[in-house]
Amino acid sequence: MSKDEYLITDAPLKALTVFAMPMILGSFFQQVYNMADSIIVGQFVGSSALAAVGACAALTNVFICVALGAGVGAGVLVSRYFGAKEYGKMKTIVSTSLISFLLLSIILGVFGFCFSHAMMSGLQTPADILEEAVLYLRVYFVGFPFLFMYNILSTMFTSIGESKIPLGLLIFSSILNIVMDLWMVAGLGLGVFGAALATLIAQGISAVFSLLIFLYRMRRYQSPFQWFDGRKLRSMLRIAVPSVLQQSTVSIGMMIVQAVVNPFGTQALAGYSATMRVENVFSLIFVSIGNAVSPYVSQNLGAGKTERIKKGYHAALVLDVCFAAVAFLVIETLHTQISALFLGKDGTALAYQVSGDYMRWIGYFFIFMGIKMATDGVLRGLGIMRPFLIANMVNLAIRLSVALICAPRFGIAFVWLAVPAGWLANFLVSYAALRKSWPGEKVEPSRIFS
Repeated sequence: MSKDEYLITDAPLKALTVFAMPMILGSFFQQVYNMADSIIVGQFVGSSALAAVGACAALTNVFICVALGAGVGAGVLVSRYFGAKEYGKMKTIVSTSLISFLLLSIILGVFGFCFSHAMMSGLQTPADILEEAVLYLRVYFVGFPFLFMYNILSTMFTSIGESKIPLGLLIFSSILNIVMDLWMVAGLGLGVFGAALATLIAQGISAVFSLLIFLYRMRRYQSPFQWFDGRKLRSMLRIAVPSVLQQSTVSIGMMIVQAVVNPFGTQALAGYSATMRVENVFSLIFVSIGNAVSPYVSQNLGAGKTERIKKGYHAALVLDVCFAAVAFLVIETLHTQISALFLGKDGTALAYQVSGDYMRWIGYFFIFMGIKMATDGVLRGLGIMRPFLIANMVNLAIRLSVALICAPRFGIAFVWLAVPAGWLANFLVSYAALRKSWPGEKVEPSRIFS
């Protein structure tokens, strides 16, 4: 067995831990990458500039989730063909997805650049930060093809059991982004524009390096392939489209929630934005575990080792419990210091109150997100997308209904009070579907790739 095939040979808990840990570290550095703009702008420019960057977060997440969802369809098929050692078909999927999704990223980038002002106005962004928010967003969309390419390639690396290369590239990119942020924001005084430009440069360099390394890595698997295959694209889209709909729709929901928060004022938005960044740090740990489960399941399904799938799911739940406990302890002991990291000295009492209340509440319930993500990861790996989509829509409906109906009447706290209920409902729906869908001890290879 090749050392690349440890997901189908090693003990499930060991294999998932070895595979997931670089992804978890990668998610941490991804958030360091994202938070650098907020921290440096908040410290060196002010809380209004922090609010301007934070006001863009919900919208940019919509487009990021399109990239992540697109990668899922390709990643599931790449993992199955890799597990089955059909390397020609695997490389055809890789090439087809890169060509197709690069074109999509250019179209979305042009759309986003042209309509940045309209979108931010539609979200009721406070007038005193609107122009800075639009400027940040437009620079972001210029670099969108690089962001798209990097996320697709990261999915490709993890699909073949390689999670260390994306981690190395992300650490490099994060450090470069911080250095560029400090130079352009603190040194050159370019403010929000400097933060956006630093991110664009770091993303661009990281994407190019990712492409070069991945192309070199593919040379190991000598096998004829097609540069583009319409049938493979359709197979990929059957998995990718529900994932794109799920991820982008949830992000659109969060964007709507952002519109609920904006009327509470710039300082409330600054406090909310600070904790959203913290929530994303811990959330992406559980997202990473769920994302690790998908190629684990898919590779074992491709190799016909279906008895290992349930064991892998249980191993993922163990990891979730451990990290949920860590998240709770960190937030309970350091929530004030974490808020201060973003809000700086000029953060008002309102900003600190909003940030602290949100952060301490959400810290109790990360276990719900963990078990939801692990269950969704198994469904993705099996290619069972409809209940996966329905479960996430239930989650979104709960969060949106409480935020839209209650927050304007009873206060901003209702924006986050329903979040754990949404996570739990998502898990229950997904788990009910999963219980009916465990594959048998044997599986026909022809059914896997049809």
